Amino acid sequence: MSRQQVPVKRLILAIVAGIVAWIIGVSLLDRGLRLTLPGYAAAEPEMTFTLPMMAARLTIGALASLIAGAISGWLDRPRGRAAWIVGAILLAAFIPQHVALWRVFPVWYHLTFLVSLVPLTVLGSLLVWATGGSAGEQGRPAPP
Repeated sequence: MSRQQVPVKRLILAIVAGIVAWIIGVSLLDRGLRLTLPGYAAAEPEMTFTLPMMAARLTIGALASLIAGAISGWLDRPRGRAAWIVGAILLAAFIPQHVALWRVFPVWYHLTFLVSLVPLTVLGSLLVWATGGSAGEQGRPAPP
């Protein structure tokens, strides 16, 4: 395996791990909302959310984005490309869903969610490095 293949494989791993982390994180946090927020489980199938429920949904999306960025950044490297790519993939995946649901939620809800995906994912990546997390020596990824 050449030296060039290692960073590409690490980047792909970081991207996949970030997306999987977002999906698992948002799924677990959503289950928590169903158990703890009164009326949420009943409102979810019809998407008839109250303002606090929409705020809670945006919060779990933000937390999942931070988690995805932290994991992809930890696997890639500080200020690496993985978190940017994960955020862009999430944005590309959610634009069609939000367009389809445009009349169901207020515009501020859609814009808050969509506009925050990439920055929060990148922030998660930066936070893991700012707090000393690393997959190798500080500032350098560990070899696979």
